[in-house]
Amino acid sequence: MPDESDILGQEQPDDPFAARLVKVAAMRASGDEPYKARYDRTHLAAGLHAEHKDLPAGEGSGVSASVAGRIMAKRDQGKIAFLVLRDGSGEIQLFLRSDALGEARFRETVDRIDVGDWVGAEGEVVRTRRGELSVVPADVVLLSKSLRPLPEKFHGLTDVETRYRQRYVDLIANPEVRQTFEKRFAIISAIRRFMESQGFLEVETPMLHPIPGGAAARPFVTHHNALDMDLYLRIAPELYLKRLLVGGFERVFEINRSFRNEGISVRHNPEFTMLEAYEAFTDLQGMMRLAEGIVVAAAEAACGTLQIEYQGVQLDLTPPWPRRTLVELASEAAGEEVSFARSVEDLRRLCDRHGVPFEPSWGKGKLITELFEKLAEHAIIGPMFVTDYPLETSPLARKKPGAPELTERFEVIVVGREIANAFSELIDPIDQRERFEAQARAKAGGDEEAMGYDEDYLRALEYGMPPAGGLGVGIDRLAMLLTDSPSIRDVILFPHMRPEA
Repeated sequence: MPDESDILGQEQPDDPFAARLVKVAAMRASGDEPYKARYDRTHLAAGLHAEHKDLPAGEGSGVSASVAGRIMAKRDQGKIAFLVLRDGSGEIQLFLRSDALGEARFRETVDRIDVGDWVGAEGEVVRTRRGELSVVPADVVLLSKSLRPLPEKFHGLTDVETRYRQRYVDLIANPEVRQTFEKRFAIISAIRRFMESQGFLEVETPMLHPIPGGAAARPFVTHHNALDMDLYLRIAPELYLKRLLVGGFERVFEINRSFRNEGISVRHNPEFTMLEAYEAFTDLQGMMRLAEGIVVAAAEAACGTLQIEYQGVQLDLTPPWPRRTLVELASEAAGEEVSFARSVEDLRRLCDRHGVPFEPSWGKGKLITELFEKLAEHAIIGPMFVTDYPLETSPLARKKPGAPELTERFEVIVVGREIANAFSELIDPIDQRERFEAQARAKAGGDEEAMGYDEDYLRALEYGMPPAGGLGVGIDRLAMLLTDSPSIRDVILFPHMRPEA
């Protein structure tokens, strides 16, 4: 069997992938496995920087440390070499010296290691004459050989589609991407702690539903072979969470994955994360306070402040937030009255004048909602509570007293985007049955987003549900806001993409 020096002494391929395969073969030929099972690390980069922050330039610490991570840069200067090692906490330099490793071992190590490899190194912590904290290895172990070279250091990974499709490379090449996701996870953790501090119990509900419900959206459908029945990936957990209120749980929440078989855009991904919460004996006002508390907790965790900037727009998230009705905002944007006092024909003509498309089956409530969404919503800086949504577009919300065409519902709008939706819950089973019937008629008329008729949920309401408020918060959109990200794909680790050509 040829030894490693024989293999490495052969003419090396021009293709980097093939050249690295040669190095793998050389290691195995010499009895050294290039993909190790473990490494005993004693220190992280950030900890070493903190522990030795006062070490003078040109001095050794007398402390030995074992570090491990990915090699991000390499400079070979003959008798010495410098490697930049990155671990989960930061970066530290490896200062390889031929006198510390031995001449043969030094050259073998430097030739074997490429940028992108995972290595472990043990040696004294020093500060170089140029002031760089470093580990001078007495031993360097290749832990995992990278076969594909990383993007060039000074160009990074900039192609947007490649960044989303190969997130693992994006995280390596662009440290700010990792920071974005660390903030996202801090947001989720802060929300969970806040909800628990308010006495809410975190629960789990099914992801496969026999009837799609809880929101107006087109579902994904699958088939369960053993039961021989179609099931739907949930579009929202709402109806199951409210069943828990019927059963006696008074404050519940779920941070859930939901799925909607709809378009992909900077605001939409077919798989997304929501917080849904339900509280007995409260109403829309209680949900407003809860929404403000959630956003404040998330902003403080991610940004450390309530004064933030999003895509060049300055925002102050400090409560209380202003409240405006949907009809008022739609009227201002249209330059004339938008209300239920106008006929359906009038509202259709208004839509035509403003280029707002509509379906012939839509009633006044749906037309008014579309006018608001197309003309007014994008101009709201916020955060703002937009209230009094039409009954026609709010099949699960309580009717507003004295205005039966409206509901006790709000959406939180920030920089033209909905980040939360809430209502005083409809607990009247007779009213809810009538609304489901209306949704069933809409579905039969071709509305693929109309809600399914859930007889079991009606049965639950007939056992009695307490007065309650419910709130949904789009975690992805909130993360976009608090990380200053222009697209929802920037805050989802693995967004859905078309197949590669």
